[in-house]
Amino acid sequence: MTDLVTLENPDGPIAHLRLNRPEKKNAVTLDMLDVLAATVASLSDRPELRAVILSGTGGDFCAGLDTATFLEIAGQIDAIKAQILTPDDDGANRFQRPAKALIDLPVPVIAVIDGVCFGAGMQLALAADFRIAARSARLSIMEGKWGLIPDMGITMTLPQLMPADQAKRLIMSAEIFSSEGAFAAGLVTELADDPHSAAADLAAALALRSPDAIRAAKALVDRVWRDPSCDGLKLEAVLQAEILGAPNQVETVMAQIQNRAPKYL
Repeated sequence: MTDLVTLENPDGPIAHLRLNRPEKKNAVTLDMLDVLAATVASLSDRPELRAVILSGTGGDFCAGLDTATFLEIAGQIDAIKAQILTPDDDGANRFQRPAKALIDLPVPVIAVIDGVCFGAGMQLALAADFRIAARSARLSIMEGKWGLIPDMGITMTLPQLMPADQAKRLIMSAEIFSSEGAFAAGLVTELADDPHSAAADLAAALALRSPDAIRAAKALVDRVWRDPSCDGLKLEAVLQAEILGAPNQVETVMAQIQNRAPKYL
C-alpha cells in the first residue's frame, strides 16, 4: 500500500513532508492523521534539521476529511466522541495531534498550498509557520458545510492571523475563497507562480541562519502571540541569554567579520 504520508531527508537540513493520497486530492483519513502526527513527532529532535516543507502530492494540498471517513465515524460515534474528549498529556486529542505536532516543531514549517486546501487541510496549513500559495489555489474552512466546527487545533492558529469577526464569517459560512483573498486576509504569507520553488528558496535562506536564533525566534513569537499574558520582556531576555556567546552565535559574528559562510554546530 502506498504510504499515506511520505518523508524525505528527515535529518535535514530541509525535510520534505508530503500528504500522499493524490487520487483523493490528499483527503485525510483517521489512519492518515495518526501517521502524520507520528511522522511529525519523529522530526522533533533532529539537531541537523533546519526547516520542514509540508505539501501534498499530485497538485493539491488537501481536500479535507475524506467523505468515506464520515461514514466510518457515523458507525462508531460514541467511540469517536470519547476520542475527541480524551486528550493526550499535551492537551491534544487524536484529531488535534497532527496540527499540534506541527506547531510544536522547533524549526520553521513552510506549507506549500496548491490546488485545494479545504477543512482539515486548511487547519494543517494554518499550523505551519509560513504558507506559500499558488495563485490558482482555493481555500476554505469548510467544516460548517458538514454541520461541524473546525476542531483540529484552529484555536492555536487562527487568532494570531485575523480578527474574531472575520474568523466567524469564514467558519460559519464555509465559503471557498481564492488565494488572493486569503493573502489579503492574512491567512497566506506569500503568493507565488511556483509555490514549491518559493518554499524551497525560503527554507534554504532560513537554513543559512544560526539554527539557535531561528529556533529561539519561533519560540519567542509563538509564545507571545498565543498568550497575551506571557511576560514577553522576560522571555526575550531568557532566550537572548541562552544564545549570546554560544558557539553558533560566535560563529555567526566571525563569519560576518571574515566574509565567509558560517559553519554551525
